[in-house]
Amino acid sequence: MIQLGIDIGGTSVKAAGLEDGRALWTGQSEFYVKPNSEELAGAIRTAVGGWAKNVDVIGLCAPGLWDKTARKITYAINVPGIEGTPIDRLVPEALNLKFDRSTRFCNDGQSTALDIFESRKIQGRLLVLALGTGIGMAVLDEGAPLLVEGASPGHIGQIDVSIEGHPVVGPDGGAGGLEGYLGVAAMKAIYGPDLSAAVAKFRGDEPAMRALVRAIRIVTALYRPHHICLCGGIGVRLKHLIPTLKKQVETQLTSIAQKGWTLSAGDDDFHAARGAARLAARS
Repeated sequence: MIQLGIDIGGTSVKAAGLEDGRALWTGQSEFYVKPNSEELAGAIRTAVGGWAKNVDVIGLCAPGLWDKTARKITYAINVPGIEGTPIDRLVPEALNLKFDRSTRFCNDGQSTALDIFESRKIQGRLLVLALGTGIGMAVLDEGAPLLVEGASPGHIGQIDVSIEGHPVVGPDGGAGGLEGYLGVAAMKAIYGPDLSAAVAKFRGDEPAMRALVRAIRIVTALYRPHHICLCGGIGVRLKHLIPTLKKQVETQLTSIAQKGWTLSAGDDDFHAARGAARLAARS
């Protein structure tokens, strides 16, 4: 059985195909800015390429406000083209598929965490921080999501992690918000458009990294995870800083934190797409 996973992000669409849990391929669209419905459909086609005809089940993760009853996203500030379209029609219509199955849907944090959990065969509580256009989070207990508010464990991107001497206001209007330090827009405003090159030079003492350390210290006390993984377009590029960040987090860390907790980074930019495909397989 071929599982198709689609990750509709704030700047592009990523896709992945799995067969019985084994990764077959990945694809990505060109970058976009606030695409309309036609542009979004084109991005989905580009990401999937010639693999569309082999699809058996579909999983999707996307940003925005999710109406579970209507099975629609009612508001997505960075991807307006997704608003109002029944989620079960979105991918089949873009790929011209005659498809009679429902699309499995979740947010990008949950799908990313599911791929990390299953591919790494993790045990215990896993907490994933998705650092990208926005800042998302997912918490899985032995593979099952912990939900605190709506379909999420909380809004980690909006917590106040104010760094003295470096005040910010997050996109939600909150002073000191984590997204104000680590969101893609905030990072590009400081470091320029090539974030991969900029992040590769990080030493761990930048305001964004100090804010991240503070956020990790908060979640170790609040959720007590056994494992924390940094993912998303920024998170996977912090692999070289994992030892430095972990040392900073552990300095006088609360004794409430799990003993032996681990900190790691994701492997690539396709965890959310593969996780959506894994979710589809669960149907």
